[in-house]
Amino acid sequence: LMQSAAKITEKGMKTAFEAINPGVRQCDAVGEIQKTLFKGTPEFGGDYASIATLLPTGKGTSASHLTATEDKFVKGEATIIEIAGVHKRYHCPMARTVLLGEKNQKKIDTMKATNEALDAGITATKPGNTADDVAQKFWGVLDKHGIKKDSRTGYSIGIGYPPDWGEQTLNISKGDKTVLQPNVTFHMIAVMQFGEWGVEASESVRVTEKGSELFCNLSRELHIKG
Repeated sequence: LMQSAAKITEKGMKTAFEAINPGVRQCDAVGEIQKTLFKGTPEFGGDYASIATLLPTGKGTSASHLTATEDKFVKGEATIIEIAGVHKRYHCPMARTVLLGEKNQKKIDTMKATNEALDAGITATKPGNTADDVAQKFWGVLDKHGIKKDSRTGYSIGIGYPPDWGEQTLNISKGDKTVLQPNVTFHMIAVMQFGEWGVEASESVRVTEKGSELFCNLSRELHIKG
């Protein structure tokens, strides 16, 4: 069921990449995203998510959990997309960042550091390790890059109902000594915010017998549309 939700998530994010363009209203883009998430695939349909499609844009990327407005996307601004494909109430969240216009090296470099931290956390995800072990590896990379932030970097997922798609049983954060076991699933988030701008990427992860695997297969690089 999580794998089915993941396929819907991938389709939804690809729709977002196509729909977000300069001059397009945010609400119109979300309409296309929601249509894809509900339609699902020919094999299985989607369901409503426990959290609305999140779409902070421009300066809004420095804040959390902002939804779409009737404002239009602007060339030169970034947009964070956070969605979840849902199948039979199982959620598979994902976040990616789109940049409209010319390359912005600061945002590109920050996204590279963000993805390096995610990779370190994912590598540390295996049976016997704790949530703290994963968080320490994640934040260790960001410390190396001089990025300071005190927050969790993930939470357990599975069945979800409003107002949250998190299960409230596990946090990937420093000090959480919960031991990871096979088939534990969580959403690992990396959102970096700097006053007037931010970037974000995330993955839904499953603990396997020997390590971990990602539910989705979609590049986490900054998606730049010229």
